Amino acid sequence: MKAKNSQNLSENLIESFADFAKSKNVDRATISHLLEEVFRAMIRKKYGTDKNFDVIINSENGDLEMRRSRPIVADDSEEALNSEYVTLSEARKIEADFEVGEELVELIDMEVFGRRTILTARQTLIQKIKDLEKDSLFRKYQDRIGEIVNVEVYQVLGKEVILIDAEGNELILPKNEQISKDRFRKGDYTKSIVHKVENTNSGPRVILSRTSPVFLAKLFENEIPEIYDGLITIKKVVREPGERAKVAVESYDDRIDPVGACVGMKGSRIHGIVKELNNESIDVINYTDNLDLYISRALSPAKISSIRIEDNGRISVFLKPDQVSLAIGKNGHNIKLAGKLVGRNIDVFRDTDEYDEEEDIDLSEFADEIEEWVLQELHRIGLDTAKSVLELGRDELIRRSELEEETIDEILFLLQKEFE
Repeated sequence: MKAKNSQNLSENLIESFADFAKSKNVDRATISHLLEEVFRAMIRKKYGTDKNFDVIINSENGDLEMRRSRPIVADDSEEALNSEYVTLSEARKIEADFEVGEELVELIDMEVFGRRTILTARQTLIQKIKDLEKDSLFRKYQDRIGEIVNVEVYQVLGKEVILIDAEGNELILPKNEQISKDRFRKGDYTKSIVHKVENTNSGPRVILSRTSPVFLAKLFENEIPEIYDGLITIKKVVREPGERAKVAVESYDDRIDPVGACVGMKGSRIHGIVKELNNESIDVINYTDNLDLYISRALSPAKISSIRIEDNGRISVFLKPDQVSLAIGKNGHNIKLAGKLVGRNIDVFRDTDEYDEEEDIDLSEFADEIEEWVLQELHRIGLDTAKSVLELGRDELIRRSELEEETIDEILFLLQKEFE
């Protein structure tokens, strides 16, 4: 087999492309495959076919060989008109001792394709790498949905935070997936969960979340060995992100206290989770199939007097007056989360069976109905109970406090109604 000496090949094309591909973490086998695919397209455009052409690429050092092999036929043969063959007279212009039946192997110089074709090929190669990169990113994070990632803050925008992973891929943390107390600065590292991956015209969009209940469940799994090992299971997680959360856990080993294991000595185990969530209050609850007991635990720290399951499936819970505000919680978070945890709507009622209606009621028990800043203003002027407010009267409240008249009228109406 004899070959024509090739001129110097355009190594810059191969080297620059190989460097670009490596920066995108594309393996050598893929680089070689893409290069061959593009060069074969150039050959087909130039010669009409890539049959009997070999493309040999060394993506490591930039070497490229394109060889064309053609059988030598007699000048007067039928095959002489077929471009896949070469006539004896043409072959002997290259080497005088060629004979019919031998094979002519020629090295194809890059220059035969022209500068424009080469530049087009380079752009095609780069686009193929970018497409490959997008597909790889999509598949990578599609498989990681539900996993925690520790990523660096790259840019803080009004509606989202752009973060980057260890490979420089951009990930998105939208405003509605951030905890209200989150404050990010460029260069910070933060943990989030891979929430979903969207395919868009500009490429995959990896959406992270810090508000998802799954994020809290995964934090527990990472911090609590018994959960990671499967000795304790998380039955359900409900959250008001940044405010409060409830986590129901169950142990498969009677010797393990699931709540104690999750909280740790003096809160040592749960402390890191609370800190990660910007001091979100977390109630860990021992799961049970006993609905009454489960509801009682879900409404902790309030102590329940009695529970009644109504015909419509709603739960009526009766508590002593001093327990009502605890059951409802700040801004109603406690009762709302308890209902989500047990999967029922819960209604809270004051238990008045043993309650003397003439007894006074502490203002803190109205925290679910009166805004905190209003209660603070009443405390400032020395009013701590419902009756002390009513006895002071409207005119004195207007004179001594900084509350608007409309607000004072609403408070008086609410408190008077309580004693009716």
